[in-house]
Parts: sequence; structure tokens; C-alpha cells
Amino acid sequence: MKVLVINCGSSSLKYQLLDMQTEKVLAKGYCQKVGIEGSFSDHEANGVKTHSHRQLKDHKQALKLMSKFLTDKKIGVIFNINEIDAVGHRVVHGGENFSHSVIIDGKVKEAIRECIPLAPLHNPPNLMGIEACERIMPNTPMVAVFDTAFHQSMDKKSYLYAIPYEYYEKYGIRRYGFHGTSHKYVSNKVAEILDTKVDEIKVISCHIGNGASICAINKGKVQDTSMGLTPLEGLVMGTRCGDIDPAIIKFLSDKEGYNIHKIDDILNKNSGLLGVSGISNDIRDIEQAESEGNQRAKLALEMFAYRVAKYIGAYAAAMNGVDVVLFTAGVGENGIKVREEVCAYLGYLGIYLDKEANDSRGKLKEITTSDSKVKVFVVPTDEELMIARETKGLIG
Repeated sequence: MKVLVINCGSSSLKYQLLDMQTEKVLAKGYCQKVGIEGSFSDHEANGVKTHSHRQLKDHKQALKLMSKFLTDKKIGVIFNINEIDAVGHRVVHGGENFSHSVIIDGKVKEAIRECIPLAPLHNPPNLMGIEACERIMPNTPMVAVFDTAFHQSMDKKSYLYAIPYEYYEKYGIRRYGFHGTSHKYVSNKVAEILDTKVDEIKVISCHIGNGASICAINKGKVQDTSMGLTPLEGLVMGTRCGDIDPAIIKFLSDKEGYNIHKIDDILNKNSGLLGVSGISNDIRDIEQAESEGNQRAKLALEMFAYRVAKYIGAYAAAMNGVDVVLFTAGVGENGIKVREEVCAYLGYLGIYLDKEANDSRGKLKEITTSDSKVKVFVVPTDEELMIARETKGLIG
């Protein structure tokens, strides 16, 4: 069975084609600046990389280029696009409608459309990708895999905000959580490594990249997660502020005369590591600046690690214990210093970092000593494989 995984951004298309008998990636690629001047694409199959500077006016054209790459006589991995048995689409927000992945039909598309106010930057391009695929592959079944679905196992005490209940009833204002596909994949992977079942362990999963979230997974079910109604809540992130006193919004409006749209822009795009450091949202740039003596860079990194450690402590308390802490995503998998600084706060949990094991990037491994009461792992995430598995499970 061959499954194509599609992840559409507002001006991008990321894809992988997998053979689900072996879970081998047959081909993968990335189209950027879709609908923008200067479009380009990268495709890789059988170790051969192909670069294209063809202008792509929309996602339909990007998918056609993808089809051309996949079926090309020289670099292709299939003869015909109809060899693809199913398509799995990453969809960011499913609201309360979806606690599992689903086969896409008209009602599913309408539900995705209804969630646009909750994910205005993500759901529209996700929907564009689905509809463009339907036009190119009208007879191929398609599956929606939601970032929010995994978190639907949370109890009301975890996901409700202490505002008038009517706003939850009228508008669905609650914590939804994100990165669910990643959190599900890595928690299952670490259970596999430990030769146990995921419903027998308590896991704190730290998905740390430019966007970042932490998830408390209590015996296979989400007990709590750091992102909320939107991906703005929670940790300090690349450009997002994370948790703040909501009164800051009115204070800034009064002092600076900003309207709500300007403040929303500041909190989402100009805050976090970028806002504190004044340098970059990329942690590598900030670490370089810190090594050169930049005090604001040092402060940004300290705040970042401190907030991660605080959430780990809170979730250990919420679950009444923890068996495994794991780091994943760009910074989690590669941030040697970040992992060390976070773990330095966790001695009370019986976590003792093995510095030699931690001196590694992008590799699956345990980074705690043999006498640690709680194990810490680095687990590279694979959201595309998780989406492909969900798709295979539904299509059969």
C-alpha cells in the first residue's frame, strides 16, 4: 500500500510518499513560495535530489509538479499517480468535532472550514491542499489527521478556562492543544523502546522547535498540554510570547495606542526568543550571541529553559509521577545545551543527565544515567509516518 502524506502551508507544500508494507519513504519534497514570486521546489528519491525554480501560482500547480516528479521516467518511483492508494492530510485544527483521524467527505471539509476562526493561518491552506488533491486524484481516498485530535482525551478540568461558561458553550473557547500527531508518535516510540505498552507509563513529551508545546500523557491519554485555544499559549517560543498576564493586552493598548490586531501581531510574531533577545527567533543564533557575551541572548535562553522545566514539574504533579521525559522536534532533538539546562532543574525527580550521552544531535537515545529514577530520551519525531499509519489504518 502506497500512502502520500500532504502538509500544506499558506505558501508551501510538503509531501512524502511511503510504502506502508515496509514504512519506507519512497520520495519526499517541499515546494516553497507557492503563489509568490520566486517559487522553488526540492524533491528527493533514491538518493537523487532535484531542484526546480518553476513558478507555482497555486497549490494545484504545486501538486502537479509533485506528480511529475513522482512519475518521471528517470527519477520517478511510480509509473502513474493512480498507484497511490490513499492520501493523508495534516490538518491543524479539528475543534471538538474530531477525536480521531477521519476519511474526508463534504461534512469533514465543512467542519474544517468552521474551525478557520480558531486556526486562521493553518486551516485555510490545509483545506486548499485537500481540494487541490481531490481535483488531481478524484478517485483516491483521503484522510484528515488532526493536530488537535490526540488531545481530545483531556478532562474538562484540564481544558476549560475559568471564564463564563457560556463562552465555551457559544464559541468553543477551551484548550485544544497542538502538535498532537508528534506527541502521539514519540510517546508510542518510547514505549516501544522500553518494551512496554504506552498505556502502562506516564510520559511528559516536550516538542520544542520554533513552535513548542509540552504534553502530559498519562497511560496513553492526554491529561494536559501547554498550548491552548491557539498555539500562542504555553512555553516561550521562537516568536510567540507563551503564557502572559492577559491584562498586558489592555495595558499596551492604553500606553501605546495599539489596536487588538497590532497587539496580536506583537504577541505572535515579535515576542518569545526574538522579542527578548532582540536578535533572532533561531536558538542557534541566540546561543552564538550568548557565547559572545550578549546578556539579552543569555536571558532569552534562561527564560526558555526555565519555562520548559516549570511545565515538566507541573505535569509531574498533575499525573502524580512520571516515568519518562522526552525531547523532540528541532530544538528538542538538537539542542544539547537546552536539554542540559532543563534537566538541571529536575534533580528532585531523580533525573541525572549523562553529559556524554547528551552530546548528540538528532539521534534516538537515552540521555540519563543508569541510576536515574526517571528516564530522559531524545526521540526524533516523524509526523509524516504517523499520518501515513493513521491513513493506512482507516483505508485498510
